[in-house]
Amino acid sequence: MADSLRHKTIHGVGWSFIDNISNSGITFLVGLVLARLLTPEEYGIMAMIAIFIAISNSIIDSGFSNALIRKTRIERVDYSTVFYFNLTVSILIYALLYLAAPTISVFFKEPVLLAVIRIIGWVLIINALAIIPRTQFVRNVDFKTQTKVSLISSISSGVIGIGMALGGMGVWSLVGQQLFRQFLNTLFLWVYSKWHPVWEFSMKSFKELFGFGSKLLLSGLLDTIYKNIYYIVIGRFYTSAQLGQYTRAEQFNMIFSSNLTSVVQRVSYPVLSSIQEEPERLREAYRKVIKITMLITFACMLGLAAVAKPLILILIGEKWLPAVYFLQIICFSGILYPLHAINLNILQVKGRSDLFLKLEIIKKIIAVGPIVVGIAYGIEYMLWGSVLTSFIAYFLNSYYSANLINYPTGEQLKDILPTFLISFVVAAFMWSVSFWNISVYALLPIQLFAGILLALFIYEKLHLDEYLEVKQLVLSVLKRR
Repeated sequence: MADSLRHKTIHGVGWSFIDNISNSGITFLVGLVLARLLTPEEYGIMAMIAIFIAISNSIIDSGFSNALIRKTRIERVDYSTVFYFNLTVSILIYALLYLAAPTISVFFKEPVLLAVIRIIGWVLIINALAIIPRTQFVRNVDFKTQTKVSLISSISSGVIGIGMALGGMGVWSLVGQQLFRQFLNTLFLWVYSKWHPVWEFSMKSFKELFGFGSKLLLSGLLDTIYKNIYYIVIGRFYTSAQLGQYTRAEQFNMIFSSNLTSVVQRVSYPVLSSIQEEPERLREAYRKVIKITMLITFACMLGLAAVAKPLILILIGEKWLPAVYFLQIICFSGILYPLHAINLNILQVKGRSDLFLKLEIIKKIIAVGPIVVGIAYGIEYMLWGSVLTSFIAYFLNSYYSANLINYPTGEQLKDILPTFLISFVVAAFMWSVSFWNISVYALLPIQLFAGILLALFIYEKLHLDEYLEVKQLVLSVLKRR
């Protein structure tokens, strides 16, 4: 049983990681090409509407996906009930967004937003159609199929976006890329899932699922607003060019922080849910997930901060140089995101969506401070404030989850401290190399090569359990290939 769970987890993590790389990684590579063809102002325009799309998607899902994943026994009517609710809400929200487009355009003082919002808003309905097939794959820890879908949609939409940019279509190339990616993703999820709704709706099923999901909905809305509120603040009080610089920094950060967080959430939630009635086993599985995840996270995020300048100069050019400092600060803020996700997953696994909501409210109240400071003093102060709130949020999350599985915050910190110190030393060494007076094209590979060698040397000497686990996993994959 334990070996089966381990295999299921490793298999899920592997394919989930590949899925994220294919979905956001390929999109990121396409974004590098588009960043050279487009301007920071055009990226800024797209960022201005990001919060409206993100909030709308949260409302449409309404926490039903997690409720379905967690439910032990699923009936056919459960899926159909959620499907019709999601679809109806998506149509209503698109209509509201369509009517609000003129007001949003005036608020940001960008006339082109009127048409952009009314076109990009179609992704809400498209995404609603994909929720049930995607939920079924996640519930079954089947990320292999989702990877195939992501590859098809990401590559195809990337080609379309680049073609539109080369044709001089500006911001519309970004709109086209997003629309086609979501359309193709939804289309192939339906093809592979072979699921279809039936004409039935159960109020009993709705109430049961919404009872759990509604609190996650409110929590998700608060988190979504917080993650995207900087777009509104920067877009309203600064320039679209500055907003564009910030969004590019965010997209570099997402390569590791958001992808790792997504992988951890998607895989650990259904796996941990399957052993929720076995306290000791749950605690040990949870502890192992934290140690392995943070080894990778610390290395990636601190390393990214160390090589930020040559990386951005080489990949997207000097016009994006202001994004370097933004990226370095964001790396320190995002370094704990996967740890947040793991701790919050425990609350969901234990059915404590009420605590989940309570935590989100407390954390978002705390987060208001940096936003106010940012409006008054500048973007950099706002970002440094987000670093502070990220650390405060971790202690809050871990305090509540610790009580549920007997894994105190102090033990968590003790478990992850060795890998943090190693990654910090390695990143500091990589950063010191950046002061060498050489071309950035030579600097970046030297930094990466030196950092990897130093990290491997230290880990091989210390023989940490989490390192050996990762090493064994990598070697087993390579042997299979």
